[in-house]
Formats: sequence, C-alpha cells, structure tokens
Amino acid sequence: MAGQGLIHGPLGAGALHVCVDMQRIFGPGYPWAMPWMERVTPAIERLCDRHAERTLFTRFIPAARPGEGRGTWRRYYQRWADITLENLEADAVRLVPALERFAPPARILDKHVYSPWTEGGLDALLSGSDIDTLVITGGETDVCVLASALGGIDRGYRVVLVGDALCSFIDETHDALMELYLTRFTEQLEVTTVDEVLESWR
Repeated sequence: MAGQGLIHGPLGAGALHVCVDMQRIFGPGYPWAMPWMERVTPAIERLCDRHAERTLFTRFIPAARPGEGRGTWRRYYQRWADITLENLEADAVRLVPALERFAPPARILDKHVYSPWTEGGLDALLSGSDIDTLVITGGETDVCVLASALGGIDRGYRVVLVGDALCSFIDETHDALMELYLTRFTEQLEVTTVDEVLESWR
C-alpha cells in the first residue's frame, strides 16, 4: 500500500530512526518468524547505513521461564513456553546480523513488553534531547510497531512510518493496520518510503 509521503515537510536534525525488534527470534526457524523480515531488511540497512548514529534498535526480551510474567503475560508465556529465555539459544534475542553491525554507533534499547515506552527506557533516553521526530521501521506492523507509534503520538512526536521497511506475521493484519495508519492519524502520523526518507533526511 502506497503511503501519502512526508506531507508535513522534510525531516530535520531532530529525527531519530527507531528500528523495532528486528531480531533473530523473529527470523527463519522460530515460531514467531515474520515472513517479510528478509524482504525489508535491505531497506532498513540502507537507512542505517546513512544514519547509524541516529538509529535506535529496540529488542523484545521474552520472560526467563514458562509461566513467568505479570497478569496475562503469565498465560502468554505458558502458551509460548518455547520462546522463553531458558528454552532459547543465547543468540536468539540478538539483532539480525545485517543490522547488528550498526550498533554501535546505533543504540539498543531492551524491552519486555510490546511498547518501548511502558518501562520508561525510551522516555529516559529521549529526555533533554533534540529529538522531535521518530522514523519507525521493523516489525510487527500490527503489534510492536503499533505500540511504538501510538506512544510517540501520545507524547507529541512527529511519527513517520517507513512503509516498505515494515513487516508482520500476517499479511491481512499488516494491510489493515496500514489502512488504519493512513486514515485515522492524518495529523500525527505519516507513511512514506525509504527512498523518500533518504532523499529528505540529509
């Protein structure tokens, strides 16, 4: 689905690329594998290659053991016992190799829920900075990207989703969320392409 582009003007010095959860655990061979991950990784690489020092990678860190977690997360990790840290190899939570090479200078923020805002880490990192725009890539479009974007909107950031650098587990929900982004958040969110970001953000 084509986006509307950067309708609120070019990206400035206050932009930060937030790459959401592009980790090995979401790649081939894992229950949570995102079919499009390998397709969108080159687009994210292009953006990181230009702006590694202005990139933040988030990583989703599962519970340590099956059944661990607060409230419904306990049930979640009973269902997904194979995705707990004690049942995964240590490398599973690392970034995919194509992107891991950018950190440093890119930074990494670990989280234990869908949103990077809930535990306070992203707020603390951005506090007192010049960041006013979040350029979001990664996955999943309908889960962690959604949580990242809504948290940014709530805090008044300009939120730019890079449509050809997003991926999900299910095509139908990806498409539905892209429609939502394009129609319900027109003053607070823009959907564009990697090419337009690279052309605009210099």
